[in-house]
Amino acid sequence: MKYTTNNSLIINNSYLACKFFGTLGNIDKYIKTVNNLPILSYDEEISLAYDLQKKNNLNAAQKIILSHLRLVVSISKKYLGYSFLHSDLIQEGNIGLMKAVKRFNPDQGVRLASYAIHWIRAEIHEYILKNCRLVKIATTKSQRKLFFNLRNHKENLNSMTSKQIDLLAETLDVKRKDVIEMETRLSGKDITMDYLSNNNDKLSLIFYLSLETTEPIKIIESLQYNKKLKSALNKLDIRSRRIVKARWLVNENNSTLHELAKEFSVSAERIRQIETVAFKKMKNLLKNSIL
Repeated sequence: MKYTTNNSLIINNSYLACKFFGTLGNIDKYIKTVNNLPILSYDEEISLAYDLQKKNNLNAAQKIILSHLRLVVSISKKYLGYSFLHSDLIQEGNIGLMKAVKRFNPDQGVRLASYAIHWIRAEIHEYILKNCRLVKIATTKSQRKLFFNLRNHKENLNSMTSKQIDLLAETLDVKRKDVIEMETRLSGKDITMDYLSNNNDKLSLIFYLSLETTEPIKIIESLQYNKKLKSALNKLDIRSRRIVKARWLVNENNSTLHELAKEFSVSAERIRQIETVAFKKMKNLLKNSIL
């Protein structure tokens, strides 16, 4: 299996050991292995980066990535509290590392590790946000910021006090209402629509959902509209009314233009013209009745 970014950098996972199978022991072995890989010096790192940038040398890319796998492991450990497998977090972080290596500019005079941290975290964040719930709970910048920081600022499992909410909003530079909303979202959980709240319930939650068409207001609106539609239809001439009814107001087996053309001894195009004029007239009648 190969991992590819949105560019020409392709790394085989035999170099990265990004794909995990089996028990946690494999992860322990992987972590032990990457921690024993040699760390590149600054000069070695810059030299390999230039080699990759100018010659697209994938061997140079592999050496850079291998020497920074321990960084991914270190960063991924901070997200174990989100109930994801460590192997999955490491795998996503490795993809972020590869993106960072491809975009790294050795002329900036900084170490790759400082630059790659952003890409590794971003990839892990995206994975967690996409998979933590069936329904997305953090889509805006403020929501993402709160999602990854709110639980660290809570002193216990109880709801935050008004003072704590104000302090967190000021610290993260977000709105107070966003803090309250995110705390509410995080305190909830996904529930299947087939869920029975207790043994006494004979019906699942989905049976309690109302149909929009059965709501009283919708029924009244539908009856009023049907009454106005019937009134507008009755104001058409006999032929136009017949065409509209036959084409659109029967439950099944609507008539075609050619069938109606044969019935009225005219062309199909003439039936279409009559239908168009009838629709315009009905539209104006319905519009005026609403006003």
